Amino acid sequence: MTKQVNVGGVKIGGGERVKIQSMTTCKTSDVEECAAQTNRLQAAGCDIIRYAVLDEADARAIKALKQRVSLPVVADIHFSPRLAVLAVENGADKLRINPGNIGGEKEIAYVADCVRAHDIPVRVGANTGSIEKGFLSRYGRSAQALCESALYNAAILEKHGVYNLVLSVKASDVPLTVEAYETLSALCDYPLHVGVTEAGSRADGVVKSAVGIGALLLRGVGDTIRVSLTEDSVEEVYAAKRILRACGLDKNYIEVVSCPTCGRCLWNSMALCEKVKAFVAPYNRHGKVAVMGCVVNGPGEARDADLGIAGGDGYCLIFKNGEPFKKVPREDAEAEFLSCVAEFYGAPEEQTKND
Repeated sequence: MTKQVNVGGVKIGGGERVKIQSMTTCKTSDVEECAAQTNRLQAAGCDIIRYAVLDEADARAIKALKQRVSLPVVADIHFSPRLAVLAVENGADKLRINPGNIGGEKEIAYVADCVRAHDIPVRVGANTGSIEKGFLSRYGRSAQALCESALYNAAILEKHGVYNLVLSVKASDVPLTVEAYETLSALCDYPLHVGVTEAGSRADGVVKSAVGIGALLLRGVGDTIRVSLTEDSVEEVYAAKRILRACGLDKNYIEVVSCPTCGRCLWNSMALCEKVKAFVAPYNRHGKVAVMGCVVNGPGEARDADLGIAGGDGYCLIFKNGEPFKKVPREDAEAEFLSCVAEFYGAPEEQTKND
């Protein structure tokens, strides 16, 4: 089990649930837009927000943002230890620095003094784009180079009294990312922030992130995650939630399972599946609903579902807890099934309150 770190009241590591992070896409000094994006991300399920700090205006804006948002704020710093210190002094709950470009031990010590005084954690983020020259020349762009770079700089921070550390070793290559995190996990007990960097646009990025992050989470590696997409950041959060759910790490939702359909399917099960997904989205509880193409093996395949529906010739069969419950005309299937779902689970607002 990894150590536990507190980021502005949100605990990561030490057996806590895996937290979702994302970043805003606007200039941090645009306080109103940055706050609006942050609040949208929080509503989507983001736990920790990261802001890029490019200049003094960005660093100073953190103070105003802290008055407008409730998520813990991570200041993302490259190249400038001075901006790292200024961001902390303006209220950042955590720093993200890159050991390959923040400077040498003197610069890290300067940042460490400020971090220690304000008692906040630091993420040491190594990635293949900024491996330090010594490790790069010795090992190339490899898992070993990433891990040694991260651990070397973590040791420098600890030497200067900073022990609340989170590490990351990202690459855009999925197998390399998985290898690096598995190696790092075996070498230390720091909490790990996991992600595939520069994963691409929505379709490719979601697939690469699901394969890389999912493989690690299924091995018990990872305390926070970010899905990096060339897309609205809200899509990152939605994708991260789906990855956690697929890995069995988030059960507070109603899962909708459905078959791919085939020539036996005599009704539009695909359309109903989308409507059922939208219908159950507001629920904050564990459940399972099945929308199956045919009655040949639909109920059997979805026997563990709370409720399910499968189509036949002119009719649909609704089943409850794996057993046939009601046969309805195909034209009435949608209304009947959604009514059954609402009756079974109750109103979403009531369920959220009760849970």
